[in-house]
Amino acid sequence: MNTVALPGVLRSPLNDDRSQASRSTRIWTGLAVAIGALVLLGALAYLLPALGAPIGPAGVPSHVSTDPANLPYYALRSLFRMFTALIISLVFAFLYGLAAARSRRLGAVLIPLLDILQSVPVLGFLSATISIWLVLFPGSIMGVEAASIFAIFTSQAWNMAFSFYNSLTSEPADLDEAVRLMRLTRWQRFWKLDVPNSMIPLLWNCMMSMGGGWFFLTASEMISVNNRTLALPGIGSFVEEATAEQDLGKVGLAILTMIVVVLLIDFLLWKPLTAWAEKFRYTSSQSTEPRRSLVLTIIRLSGVKDLLGLVGHPLADLLDRITRPLGRTGARWSRGGGRRRPSDLVWWACLALIGLWGLWQLDRLVIRPLGLGEVGHVFQLGLLTFLRVLILMVVCTIVWVPIGALIGMNPRISRYLQPLVQILASFPANFIFPFVTMVFIIWRIDINWGSILLMALGTQWYILFNVIAGASAIPDDLLEMSRSLGQNRWQRWKTLILPALFGSWCTGGITAAGGAWNASIVSEVVSYGKTELTAKGLGAYIAQVTATGDTPRIILGVAVMSIFVVLADRFFWSPLQSLAQRRYSLT
Repeated sequence: MNTVALPGVLRSPLNDDRSQASRSTRIWTGLAVAIGALVLLGALAYLLPALGAPIGPAGVPSHVSTDPANLPYYALRSLFRMFTALIISLVFAFLYGLAAARSRRLGAVLIPLLDILQSVPVLGFLSATISIWLVLFPGSIMGVEAASIFAIFTSQAWNMAFSFYNSLTSEPADLDEAVRLMRLTRWQRFWKLDVPNSMIPLLWNCMMSMGGGWFFLTASEMISVNNRTLALPGIGSFVEEATAEQDLGKVGLAILTMIVVVLLIDFLLWKPLTAWAEKFRYTSSQSTEPRRSLVLTIIRLSGVKDLLGLVGHPLADLLDRITRPLGRTGARWSRGGGRRRPSDLVWWACLALIGLWGLWQLDRLVIRPLGLGEVGHVFQLGLLTFLRVLILMVVCTIVWVPIGALIGMNPRISRYLQPLVQILASFPANFIFPFVTMVFIIWRIDINWGSILLMALGTQWYILFNVIAGASAIPDDLLEMSRSLGQNRWQRWKTLILPALFGSWCTGGITAAGGAWNASIVSEVVSYGKTELTAKGLGAYIAQVTATGDTPRIILGVAVMSIFVVLADRFFWSPLQSLAQRRYSLT
């Protein structure tokens, strides 16, 4: 990515000068990068034939082998699905965030809709789309693969879109003024301000999205809809089968494989990206202890950047010329509060008509066939799950905000704790559900309370990661000023740290709440062997009716969940986000 020398943007703290390295060092680093690229291409070439394999006469398998020798191959298949979904999620976040941030009308609809979408359970998406994917790829396993990737996408995309949207609406005023004075095109502004300004929080949310994808891997690889089970080779399906067999030894081997995979991803991807993203911090002074990465140093010394530049610079110039008709950056986009125009009335009238049509369809397809008694019952279940989400949010905020601030603001502590945090967040908590379920059974723990712990295992990281990102982005100038003023610890937290983290906490909180609603489908119904524990709540209701293919009740469950989410967004999260943008941003 080409960066522009905008005011306050810090250049990379890791300026490994290739010209000062010895010839042998340049050769060995170049060879290491070449070998890494060949390994990656070889793995893709090995996997691709299996992805488009035809479906046999017996149809899509409903079980997978639990032979531990298959775990390396299963890990590759799962990783391919995860990263494919992550790339799609990143593109979605850019497009959705831009549309919501640059248009007042679209933003008023897209942000509440995004809150609903992130709360809709993965099984809700699968039940509605699995037939579409099978029709698009008839007779090929690619249809089931596409459905699995789409399910993982639905667990990854939403928090990334929220993060990018919040970065766009809180861009520093001096950087916005700089790009307008330079008369950059909208395309240039996107790559030289919008993306760099969002890089640190977006990167941490990408890490969190990977963790969210692992959490729902079992539901994405062992798809159970309409009384059918479609199984794909992967670690998630392996754990599901081993759990059904009550073979905790094989579950443990899968967990060990996961730990190895997460460590490799952290070393080869997240650490280099975290160190590289330091150059996008908004500060005028360099951190005393910059983040470092061996892999990033090797890449810089290898000279691969120069080789990519030979292709990248002409391509960037071509795209700049092609996108000039999109216009240049002008005045700042309005975020509401402007004068109402007749077109606004037409816009809201159209939305009202669409809403009335949706209510009529809901009444015709769901309420009349099921009756008001069923609707009231589902609302009661939704209230129980809402209370679990509320308890989870309060406890996670109290626990993780101080820890996240400590990790993000202290490079020395971050050097040791960041890998541990990434491992814990990336590790699919539902892989240990069989062990937790066994403990619940032995200790006679009520699943109605235990499900809160299970939900927290997968969703607490949204708050932690966003708080770490917010703390990492606090300008060193402000921290130095706080020290110069002689503020004690409480004064620094009250006047600097908490205000600086407020916007990041809002982003983490809204995504954590949505993730908790989503996680309720796998947290309110857990099993070990033939023993199943079911909590009373909306998540369990949706999981049960999805497994039987009861479409009216699936729609009712998702609709009730959406109502709770919209009310929470309207009366709690939206006011807090507006407050964060108005009082606690650098704009």
